Amino acid sequence: MAPHGDSLDNEQTPEDPNRPATPPAQPLTRRELRAMEQAAAAAKPSTEIVLASSAAAPSKAVATSSVAVTPVVSTSVPAAPAAATPAAKTDLATRKAAAAPAQRAPFIRKPRFAKPTKKGTVSVVVMTFAAALVATMALPAYAFGGGGSFDNGVSTDAALSGQQTLVVPDASAQLAISRDNYTAPTTEQLAAAREAAAAAVAATQAAELAATNAANAATAKKTSGASSGAFTVNPPSGSYSGAALVAFAEQFVGVVPYGSGASPDTSFGCDGLTQYVFGAFGIYLPRTVSNQAAMGIPIAPEDAQAGDLMIYPIGHVGIYAGDGTMIDSPDWGRYVEHRPTWGSYYFVRIVS
Repeated sequence: MAPHGDSLDNEQTPEDPNRPATPPAQPLTRRELRAMEQAAAAAKPSTEIVLASSAAAPSKAVATSSVAVTPVVSTSVPAAPAAATPAAKTDLATRKAAAAPAQRAPFIRKPRFAKPTKKGTVSVVVMTFAAALVATMALPAYAFGGGGSFDNGVSTDAALSGQQTLVVPDASAQLAISRDNYTAPTTEQLAAAREAAAAAVAATQAAELAATNAANAATAKKTSGASSGAFTVNPPSGSYSGAALVAFAEQFVGVVPYGSGASPDTSFGCDGLTQYVFGAFGIYLPRTVSNQAAMGIPIAPEDAQAGDLMIYPIGHVGIYAGDGTMIDSPDWGRYVEHRPTWGSYYFVRIVS
C-alpha cells in the first residue's frame, strides 16, 4: 500500500511478463474530438463513467487508467481505445456531450386574427343584402302606415282612382310675374289660346272627314254606275283583229274594278277580262289562266303582236297591247290598267 499522502498517479502497476508491450498513447486530434462530440449529441445517451485502477501498482510509475463507458440507452457511441485515451480528455468529451442543449423545434408565430374564409365572406354578403332589402321594404310601409304625417285616406283614394288632381286657385294665376322683361300670360290669354287650339283641331278633323266622304262618294258612284248598267259598252268595230281587240278592251281601263266577275257591270278578274273581250268577237275562252293558255299556240316573243295573250306562270293573264305594254285587271282595290309589261311571262296566240 502506498502512503496516504501519495496520490493515485504515484502508484505503479506491476508488470506482467506475459503481456505484450503497450505502445505509448497518442493524443486525439481536434477533428476526432469534434466527431465524438457530434455523435454523442446525436445519440443523447446517459453515460456512466467507471474508472478502474489498480492499487497494487508502484507509487512512482505512470498511472494507466481503464475507462469503461456504459450507456443506459442501447446506443453505441464511437470512442477511441480506452488504453490510448487520457482520462482528462475522455471526461471533457463526456461533459460536453451531456451539457449539449437539445434541439428545439422552430417557433411558429400564430396569427392573432383568423383568416377569413370563403364561406364566411358569403355569409356576410347575404346578411348585408337581406338587411338592405328589409330596410327598402320598410320605408314605404312606414310612410303609408301613419308613421309620419301622411294621410291614409288620401293614399287609399289615389290607389283606387289611379289619378291625382292639383287645383291652383285663380288668384295665384292672376299674379303679375315678370322677369327680364318677360311677363306671364293672364287667365284670359290662356283661355283664348286653348280655344284657338281646339278650333284648329276641329277644322282639321272636318277637312279630313270631308275628304273621306268625297272619296267614298266617288267610289260609290263608280260602283253604282257599273252595277246599274249605266256603263255603255261599245261593240267591236270590224272583224276580229289584234288592234280591234285592244281598242275594245281600252274602254274598260280605269272604269271597271278588279274582282271575281267577268262582266263590266260587276268586276273583272284577270281571266274574266280576257274571257269577256274575246267573247265580244265570238271567241270563247274558259275561266282560269291555265285553261285559256291551253286554247292557243305559244309563240316566240319576237313574233308577238297586239291582241296576243300574256301568260304569267304565277297565275295571271293579260292582253298584249304592243310596244311593250299590256291591258289587265291587276289586283284587289285597283281597276283595269294599261301599263308596261312586267315579270316573267310567255305569249299565246288565239286562232279564230
